[in-house]
Amino acid sequence: MGTEEIIGIWRTVILGEHKSWVMFGNGTCVILMEPEEDLAAQAVAIMREYGPVHAGTQSADFGIIELDDAPGWVVYGHHDDVLSYVGPEEVEGADELKVGLLGRSKRDADGRELDVVHVEDRRDRLHQANSSS
Repeated sequence: MGTEEIIGIWRTVILGEHKSWVMFGNGTCVILMEPEEDLAAQAVAIMREYGPVHAGTQSADFGIIELDDAPGWVVYGHHDDVLSYVGPEEVEGADELKVGLLGRSKRDADGRELDVVHVEDRRDRLHQANSSS
């Protein structure tokens, strides 16, 4: 699955049209609940701290969510706003352990590579929503 397809899936599954987010090269997404001036730099700082997996720590824990609005799963870990996408073509069957381990390995790779491939800046939508209230 290509970068543009994964971006489309994140656009579908991230709830709240005002949420800015950044996607990394292996499909890990960082949702920026309190966006700062430089979204990419903010996401890189979060990924640097919460992306890499260290055995025997909370960073190795994961859970999965089967998506309703898109094919595949989202894998989450010890930071609520760092999520990895796993497509159905990436795992044989719907084995939750395989899905979780693959998603965790994508987060680990993104946390080490720190390769930003997409920035979804939705701050203008947040300002529009606040001014219409």
